[in-house]
Order: sequence, then structure tokens, then C-alpha cells
Amino acid sequence: MIRSGFIAVVTICALPSLAHAQTSTPQGSWSFMVGAGTDNRSKDASKSDGDPYAFGLARWTNADGFFYAGPSVQTIRSSSGSELEAAVDAGIRPEIAGFDVDLNARYKWQVDAIDGYDADSWEFTARISRSIGPAKARLTVQYSPDNTGASKAWTWVEGRVGWDFTRKLSGTAAVGRREQETSVDYTGWNAGVTYAVTRDLDFDLRYYDTDANAPGPQYASAVVGTVSFSF
Repeated sequence: MIRSGFIAVVTICALPSLAHAQTSTPQGSWSFMVGAGTDNRSKDASKSDGDPYAFGLARWTNADGFFYAGPSVQTIRSSSGSELEAAVDAGIRPEIAGFDVDLNARYKWQVDAIDGYDADSWEFTARISRSIGPAKARLTVQYSPDNTGASKAWTWVEGRVGWDFTRKLSGTAAVGRREQETSVDYTGWNAGVTYAVTRDLDFDLRYYDTDANAPGPQYASAVVGTVSFSF
């Protein structure tokens, strides 16, 4: 974990130098985020076996906000022996009939996985969302034709609702269903609040759980705290 965490920190710290070289371009701009949490949760399941994690991402967005792309890293705990996942993704954000749409393609791989392990995969995501005053709603559909490891294709469908209580405090709750070939099918849910400590610093406290009947911390319930800094 220490070695992968060091790699992640070095990568994250190198991102601002890339930004300095690129942010002056008239075609678009770079933004960055770094953070850490008590558990790395994705689709309501843990990717770090319940251990703390760190993450960082860089994102270039064109001038009108329609297209974006960039790399990201996050620490994990995988049966492949990898403790770091890297990814590159790109997407578009059209507005259709008053709804915000986000269509994304991501390629990710596990760094330093053992020989013979299927350590990379593609992930495709479609999100549609709408805000009316303080109320928010979002539907997410994700698909991968071949997951990492022994599991194959999977789909994830999630509905989420939210409410802005104040300018700084918001809450969300979500329920999702994951169907996986050669792996566990489950329903997951989470609910929590996000507080904007400053314009760039957020803290999120969230409860996660699933109905998966599997041992270990991957699908177990957990209260997760995450802090993120954007610049």
C-alpha cells in the first residue's frame, strides 16, 4: 500500500505542472482534484477492502463545457496484487429538453498486477440529471463488456435524489442494482451529506450497504468519510 500510495502522490503532485503548461490555451481549461477517504466505494461496494484510500484526477474541458477528458488515479486493494488503479476517460455533456446529459467512456487498468491477471477494462456511462430549485435527481446506467479479473460483463443502474439544504450543505440518497456475469449480483444503496467547507474544499459523510450475501468487507455496510480539494 505504501509503494502505490507514493506513486499516486507523485502523480498527483505532477498534475499542476501540466496545468501550468495548458491552462492558457483559448480552446479550454484544466481543473484538478485530490482527496482521501476512509473507504474506496464504487457502486456501493468497497475497492479497498474497507481500508482508507487516496485519489487524484486532472480534467480538461473545452471552452463551452461540452467535451472533457483526462487521467485519474486511486489506491485500491485487488486480488491481482495491485494497489493502484489508473484510468483515462472522455465524455460529452449535452443538454436535451432541459435535462443535463453526460456520456462517458473510460479505460482503466490496475498497476503492477500479477502476470496472467486480466487487469484492464472499459467502462461506459450514461447519466441524465435535472435540478429544480433545491431538488435534484439523476439516473445512471453503466456497462462494461469485460470486467477485470475473472468476472465478465456487468451493468449498473442507479437512481439518485438530492436536496440543497443551504448554500454549503446538501444531501443525497441513491439505490442501484448491479448484474454481473460470473460474479455477485446485488442491490446497493447509500445516503449522506456533503458540506462545502470552502469554495474548493468539500467533506462528505455517507452510509453504504448492499444485500450481497458475501463474506468480507467488500459488500458490507460502512460509514465513509471523504475529503476532496479542487483547484
